[in-house]
Amino acid sequence: MYRMQQQQIRLTDSYGRVARDLRVSVTDRCNLRCTYCMPEEGMQWIADSRILTLSELERLVRIGVEKLGIRSVRFTGGEPLLRPGLADLIGQTAKMTCDNGEHPDIALTTNGLGLEKHIGKLRDAGLKRINISVDSLDPERFAKLTRRDRLADVLKGIEAAKAAGLRPIKINTVVMPNTNEADILPLLDFCLNQGFQLRFIEEMPLGPPQVWNRDIMVKAEDIKATIEEKYQLSLATGQRASSPAKVWDVVQDGAIIGQVGIIASVTKPFCGDCDRTRLTADGQIRNCLFARREFNLRDLMRGGASDEELALAWAGEMGRKLPGHGIDSPSFLQPQRGMSAIGG
Repeated sequence: MYRMQQQQIRLTDSYGRVARDLRVSVTDRCNLRCTYCMPEEGMQWIADSRILTLSELERLVRIGVEKLGIRSVRFTGGEPLLRPGLADLIGQTAKMTCDNGEHPDIALTTNGLGLEKHIGKLRDAGLKRINISVDSLDPERFAKLTRRDRLADVLKGIEAAKAAGLRPIKINTVVMPNTNEADILPLLDFCLNQGFQLRFIEEMPLGPPQVWNRDIMVKAEDIKATIEEKYQLSLATGQRASSPAKVWDVVQDGAIIGQVGIIASVTKPFCGDCDRTRLTADGQIRNCLFARREFNLRDLMRGGASDEELALAWAGEMGRKLPGHGIDSPSFLQPQRGMSAIGG
């Protein structure tokens, strides 16, 4: 009976999309202050009493994996390395069993600060893949973008991940107008030389209000055109429909020397193939990155709800997912939470 119930509950919405990828924010706190994510004065952090405990996080992840069909779990923040016990949470997740009989694929998105201190324990706990955010290789531009002079420390973290044997290592770069467009080719050259997978991302309206401007944003087509000033690009084969990035083979002198991904979240959204569900650090389920509503699993759980009740509530919220994020709609409203409070 348990297996039948487990198979019947799925995170399916009314448009037929099934969520298999869980994004878990373990903290809203961050040790950088990126301009596209936070206001200069910083954020008002979520009160500790509202943040899920490690045991609560583990319980909800387990419900997602063992009752709701989740097969991939990505831990995010804020900056997830700031959350004590992260390796223990990854270790418990690695022991869970998905509906296909396998253990979940476990990934981490981080800014890389302090990664060299943690990477061994994270890898040994079961971490398989890592994304590291780097928006510039120029120390001055990096400091201006992040409001912290920490590029050297981020590069140490990247090198530590490489030495630890994690593959693939993906570098995430948000490209902003009149800010870091000059870093497109240097970052690509760096990643090609190091064997990393670079992902350029269109800037999204998830930071300080009234900062994002659709009319002047750097579009995916602009990024691609800049790359083609130096390299040829050929659409890579075997692309996953649910992957946010369109991946290109980078060709030089007739030979493929690597790949680069471009995520056109705004101009060419992948909403129709989205397979994600999100759990915030304070226990809210979000069925879309840009959702204007959430469902409070934390209070339901702390009120004594069973695993079955939590699973059904989670599935119900995913069933209300809209067909798309609606950024181009005149009625679009930016989410009340910023990116650091939602989770990447």
